[in-house]
Amino acid sequence: MRRLTFLLRPQWVALFIVVAAFAYLCFTVLAPWQLGKNTKTSRENNQISHSLQADPVPVTSLLPHQDSAAPDAQWQRVTATGHYLPEAQVLARLRVVDGEPAFEVLTPFAVDGGPVVLVNRGYIRPVEGSKVPEFAPPPSTPVTITARLRDSEALAVGKEPFRSEDGAQQVYSINTGQIASLTGVALTGSYLQLVGGQPGGLGELSLPHLDAGPFLSYGIQWIAFGIVAPLGLGYFVYAELQQRRRERAAKQAEAAAPPRELTAEEKIADRYGKRR
Repeated sequence: MRRLTFLLRPQWVALFIVVAAFAYLCFTVLAPWQLGKNTKTSRENNQISHSLQADPVPVTSLLPHQDSAAPDAQWQRVTATGHYLPEAQVLARLRVVDGEPAFEVLTPFAVDGGPVVLVNRGYIRPVEGSKVPEFAPPPSTPVTITARLRDSEALAVGKEPFRSEDGAQQVYSINTGQIASLTGVALTGSYLQLVGGQPGGLGELSLPHLDAGPFLSYGIQWIAFGIVAPLGLGYFVYAELQQRRRERAAKQAEAAAPPRELTAEEKIADRYGKRR
């Protein structure tokens, strides 16, 4: 064990701590983060693919009650008959559509014989930087719409809703709970996104591209890094032990070697001193 005492030196202890912390983060944070994103993306891609083949169903079959949500049916096309509630309309700001900034117009919709659902009517482009433009109001009469079911978004951290100078209520995420609190109108947990050509529709929001992304390969890479880092440390320890073993063997060989016979010149120099 005396051969391993060099591992107690500060630089080696620090190296062990860094490698252990890095491997821990790889297995518990970085790899799960990327693999989780891959799972979410794959799930969404499967839901979109299914929705392209499935026929629309009545929204009340998936959202029968006011507190209903349907996370397993995201992107499913649904139909709903009822009327818009424009007095509770809000705008989602800082959205990006086709690579350009946009607002998305969110208007509650009272379903006949069913709940009130939030409807994303589509997008509008800001004017003069970030001002809200004029846009068409929703129909005031009962209509039938076709839309896609969407999951409520997470709240935008550190960004509070506000009312702009023109009186428009603006939010930073499509979170049905937050919008229900702002408007005083109870909403279902899921919301609807209009397809093209619907009553009250604005700029159509296209479906996401079916691309799994690099998340799976990134997750596997982080797992590999978590394995390679301790192995690399083990290699450095092994290399250090081998170097010390070679140095120790060289010293022992030097100590065991018989003294070399002095030449005549070296003997004279040793007896009388070197010639000046």
